[in-house]
Amino acid sequence: MTDTRRFEGHRVVVTGAARGIGAASARRLAEEGARVLLTDVDGDAAAGTAAALRDNGLTAWAHPCDVADRASVEAAVAHAVETFGGLDALVTCAAHCTPDTPLFEDGTDETWARDLDITLTGTQRCWRAALPHLAASGRGAIVGIGSVNGLQDFGNHAYSAAKAGLISLTRTLAGHAAARGVRVNLVVPGTVRTSAWEGREADLERVRGLYPLGRVGRPEDIAAAVAFLASTDAAWITGTALTVDGGLTAVHTGFHAALRTP
Repeated sequence: MTDTRRFEGHRVVVTGAARGIGAASARRLAEEGARVLLTDVDGDAAAGTAAALRDNGLTAWAHPCDVADRASVEAAVAHAVETFGGLDALVTCAAHCTPDTPLFEDGTDETWARDLDITLTGTQRCWRAALPHLAASGRGAIVGIGSVNGLQDFGNHAYSAAKAGLISLTRTLAGHAAARGVRVNLVVPGTVRTSAWEGREADLERVRGLYPLGRVGRPEDIAAAVAFLASTDAAWITGTALTVDGGLTAVHTGFHAALRTP
């Protein structure tokens, strides 16, 4: 729980908010005073997460939203605007990652298209639907969730291509939206302990050693960066991809380890 109240009176939509980074971001923003609509393709899970926030005295509601469906996205944004009387910030966390086939050529068009459609185009659908309302608020902010996969090779071809696309889209939309008073930024996480890693504790332990700060991320680490970029503390920041990865992409720990004297 934070004592900061940077979002008092702000109206926020968070996609992919049922669990993980999305849920942590919704919680952080609500703790700082925002009224938050949690959206997710798993509407029941989003409703449960929102109910838990309300049980803690926070203002949070839920609405089902499939970012692969333009009508569903537009309905969720319209619901938020009707419920809250406007929209001040949008946080987009929904994504999809299909494990790679052993050989690149064995991948299918269907799995490639699904990862791009949800991760990249789905985000674009949300940004497009929300932008007019964010512009009308006079303090609009978009914060997307990227990945270090968009910066370096960590596997997952389609997901990585989609996350790299988000870095570019952040820059181009920031240029377009600036004149309308809307800032657009991206948080770029490293490995974060979410349900996607469930049952893979041994993998997380091996990966941990690659991080200069000595651990993998927590959803709350990413939520803190989201809150910063969405807040007026970042009033002169737009078009930025903020890497939050414990030093993974800045320091080549494997190289250093290889040069150590046994």
